[in-house]
Amino acid sequence: MEKKQIQTSQAPSAIGPYSQAIRIGEFLYTSGQIALNPENMEMMNGTIEEETEWVLNNVAAILKADGMNLGHVIKTTVYLTDLGEFARVNQVYEKFFGETKPARACVQVAALPKGAKVEIDAIAHS
Repeated sequence: MEKKQIQTSQAPSAIGPYSQAIRIGEFLYTSGQIALNPENMEMMNGTIEEETEWVLNNVAAILKADGMNLGHVIKTTVYLTDLGEFARVNQVYEKFFGETKPARACVQVAALPKGAKVEIDAIAHS
């Protein structure tokens, strides 16, 4: 199967040697997104709710660049620097997904790039 790189200026540019997303067949794999403003590449530090909203908007922008939306997401992984924020992240996360929520894993990590509190990656199916 052919591998296609997905890139959009509506989401943050990669801050390392990776793509925003890769499409293989009917599947799209996004790289982890943090609360970076795509216009100036600055962290949008705020509450965990604000960061989660920025992150999910960045994921949505990448999906849109490939003709998809959050309804196409079948799996996410959420990385938190404080698992104590789990319930607060869930409150925001739930608003972004329709009735059929994607499968998900959530893990606590020691640190995330640029001091982020939350990072989310996604797998979508067209």
